[in-house]
Amino acid sequence: MRRLLLGASVAIVLVGAVTYWAGEQTEVVVLRTADRDGRRYETKMWAVDHRGEPWVRVANPQREWYRRLLENPSVELVRDGKTTRCTAEPDTTPATAAEVDAAFRAKYGLVDWWYGVLLRRRAIPVRLAADAAPAREAGG
Repeated sequence: MRRLLLGASVAIVLVGAVTYWAGEQTEVVVLRTADRDGRRYETKMWAVDHRGEPWVRVANPQREWYRRLLENPSVELVRDGKTTRCTAEPDTTPATAAEVDAAFRAKYGLVDWWYGVLLRRRAIPVRLAADAAPAREAGG
């Protein structure tokens, strides 16, 4: 029994490590959100371009970054060394969700499927509409 538990624990750690590694091999962006008190948070995630704009997707609507985004949709997207101020606009329509899911599958392939199996529950796509302010270098 002890060997079985040890083997299962090692397998879980390996799956987690490989999943994390695979997820970092494609484009990863940073989304900056702020809470009610103005504290800023950075969350690493995937992004796709759809309909000429960047989109992200929350795997589970209970995630803290998504809850902050709902309270304050003014966010910053750090991508390719540039920071862009955006307004986050969740879109819960089934057609949009299917289109954005297809864009993620096309870009991230098997890793997107695997993350879906492990983490995705009621995923919601979020359009990041660029504000009028120009992009700037990341870091600020």
